[in-house]
Amino acid sequence: MIATVLIVEDEASIRTVARAYLEQAGFRVLLADNGPGGLELARREQPDLIILDLNLPGMDGMEVAARLRAESEVFILMLTARSEESDRVAGLRIGADDYLTKPFSPRELTARVEAILRRHRSLTPVDPSLVVGPLRIEPDRREAWVADQALELTTTEFDLLLVMARHAGKVLSREQLMDLVWGSDFYGTDRVVDVYVGQVRRKIEASCGQNLIRTVRGVGYQLSAEHSS
Repeated sequence: MIATVLIVEDEASIRTVARAYLEQAGFRVLLADNGPGGLELARREQPDLIILDLNLPGMDGMEVAARLRAESEVFILMLTARSEESDRVAGLRIGADDYLTKPFSPRELTARVEAILRRHRSLTPVDPSLVVGPLRIEPDRREAWVADQALELTTTEFDLLLVMARHAGKVLSREQLMDLVWGSDFYGTDRVVDVYVGQVRRKIEASCGQNLIRTVRGVGYQLSAEHSS
């Protein structure tokens, strides 16, 4: 099946080049040049992945991403001209799956799109139910509960929790988590791991009052039913 990619970008030159490279790679490509138009097109066409510029007329990329995340698990690759870490972290916290700072190579953009979609296919679960203390995961349904309360997780958050549950009790380094969740060809830094672990941890704590994810300083993270605070 041909994957559909929506590019929401107000710079015509970037849209044109990105579209050419992505179509050459075999994707169906849709275009929007402003926030409201991109949001409407995403809702109507249900693309597999959205390339979303941060600075857009009508509605900025952060707002578009927040609205999409409230109703969809579509993959989001955020584009930004800002290089500050705070901007990248903010994008990840509202649900972006990856980010790319301008200027960038269209080949790198295409590679990242392919990596995100390939990662999701490789993590398509076939496991039986996983139980770690009050946490229960149904991989085939991509659902998770804590103390019988459903966790509202994004696609990447679920993938991270699933990987940690598969290795429950084992301390996983940031590098291991990046490889298992984002793939060996992920271009980002291990900061993305910290952001997503923090988000999953907060959602679990809000549901059961327990901190099931332990930070092992200088090493990484551990999902364990024995740890609480």
